[in-house]
Amino acid sequence: MQAKIIAHYSDGRLVKGFSTDFAPNKPMFHIGTGPTDTGAEVMIIELKAVFFVKDFEGNPGHERKQHFDEGEKVQGRKAKVTFNDGEILVGVVQSYDSERQGFFLVPADKDANNIRVYIVSASIADIAFT
Repeated sequence: MQAKIIAHYSDGRLVKGFSTDFAPNKPMFHIGTGPTDTGAEVMIIELKAVFFVKDFEGNPGHERKQHFDEGEKVQGRKAKVTFNDGEILVGVVQSYDSERQGFFLVPADKDANNIRVYIVSASIADIAFT
């Protein structure tokens, strides 16, 4: 299955495209421009995060919700992730182990462009579970 992703590098670069071979336990994957393009090789260790998105443009006017609604039930652990660059994401984490390469977070903001985010463990300054 082809995923629409935006790869955020630790140095601030962004690469937008499609991937058919992303796997959280592999050291690399490819990003292409379409179904027939195998794309460029991307090394996970160079990334901050991989954003699985609804579309590439997003909604620049959308203000990201950084909290859960009062009494909201979730499957997993509510978490607040602070990246090394100061960005904060709030969402639900199913499984977290600081020894692993990374982990998935489903954002608390259901109206945001991000469907889920693969966060590279080396790119976080702090993670707090609530």
